[in-house]
Amino acid sequence: MTEQAEQPTDTPAAPVPATPTTGAGTAGGMAVRRRIFADLTPFRISADYRRLWFGNMVSWVGSAMTALAISLQVYDLTGSSFYVGLVGIFTLVPLVAFGLYGGAIADTVDRRKLGLYSALGSAVLSAALSAGTFAGVANVWFLYAVIALQSVCQALNGPARSAMIPRLLPPEHLPAANALNSMVMTTGTLVGPMLGGLVVGFAGYKTAYLIDAVTFAASLYAMWRLPAMLPERSAGAKRPSVLEGLRFLATRPNLRMTFFSDFCAMILAQPRALFPAVAVLWYGGDARTTGLLVAAPAIGALLGGVFSGWQGRIHRHGLAVLISVGGWGAAIAVFGLTRQLWLGLFMLAVAGFSDTVSMVFRNTMMQVAAPDDMRGRLQGVFIVVVAGGPRLGDFLAGTVADLTSPTAMVVGGGLACVLAVTVLGLSRRGFSRYDARNPVP
Repeated sequence: MTEQAEQPTDTPAAPVPATPTTGAGTAGGMAVRRRIFADLTPFRISADYRRLWFGNMVSWVGSAMTALAISLQVYDLTGSSFYVGLVGIFTLVPLVAFGLYGGAIADTVDRRKLGLYSALGSAVLSAALSAGTFAGVANVWFLYAVIALQSVCQALNGPARSAMIPRLLPPEHLPAANALNSMVMTTGTLVGPMLGGLVVGFAGYKTAYLIDAVTFAASLYAMWRLPAMLPERSAGAKRPSVLEGLRFLATRPNLRMTFFSDFCAMILAQPRALFPAVAVLWYGGDARTTGLLVAAPAIGALLGGVFSGWQGRIHRHGLAVLISVGGWGAAIAVFGLTRQLWLGLFMLAVAGFSDTVSMVFRNTMMQVAAPDDMRGRLQGVFIVVVAGGPRLGDFLAGTVADLTSPTAMVVGGGLACVLAVTVLGLSRRGFSRYDARNPVP
């Protein structure tokens, strides 16, 4: 199913003996790099995974460009922050509504075709945005309709794409693959908006949308080169349904814990809605300070992927999830006590690093401990949780901060996260004992 890395055909020359000092130094340096930096083995052993990763990286950057361009264009058309806020609603609602169904479909049909057609749909919609803007269709509801349809495509594409990874790589390389995948998302989040702002400033909205449509070519090519990805279903199995997937999850305590632990971080200790106020009240800053606060967790998350070589040697994945979620909460609590900007940014970066570690092990558990014909639906649930959880966290943070203060919300939320994940770990000891070498869902 996977293409192995090509081997050289020429007969190798006899090796030149290295001096003990040089040889030992080189071997030691390589060993240190492998222990610290991201494990690139998935790239070397699977050409399919390598193409899929690169295609996703390019399309994520393009999609992030479009997200910024749409927000800017909506504001240009309306002059209202309220209408800009509706962009998030028209993106979130279809993603949550169709996320579960996208997972059920991914467990029914050829995942390669589902990923290919849904990516093609997103590319066509980006081209429609460019064509509409070029033709002078200055209608905010046209923009809302297109981004809503793109969210439907994403809800279909995400579960299919994620469920493919365990079919392309052996289980022992999934933590490394998930760490590499985390770099795709964080790089797109950091680079896409910056490029989007530059492109819109120099060439206009239509060019940004057109670039996004073109970037999907890399993802489409990667999907097209994949082998067929029909779900592995036992004879006589029922047709996959959303309810069946939820019932499966209800009977698998370790898999449920991956979601519950993530809720502790996303809902109880999510300070991003307070960044504008924090920038002014704590640091005496302005919009640029807010931008730094927003970027810090993403930079930490990116570093979590870059320095992920050690994660492949961890087998107690449940315990790793509990510790990393607790690390997120502790970092957020300390951030709430800081009044030095550099220290606040550092703690937010630590939180982002911890979040990447948690995500890597949670994804790996879902991919390994769940049967193939359930992976799409579990990824659908994951999409709903990831899309909806931070929004609930934003609402909670804003409400509590208005009733008390930003400091009380951030510090209290971080401590509540640590306490909640500790209680979860103590109440479900099987989760902390979960071993990837003998996965029990």
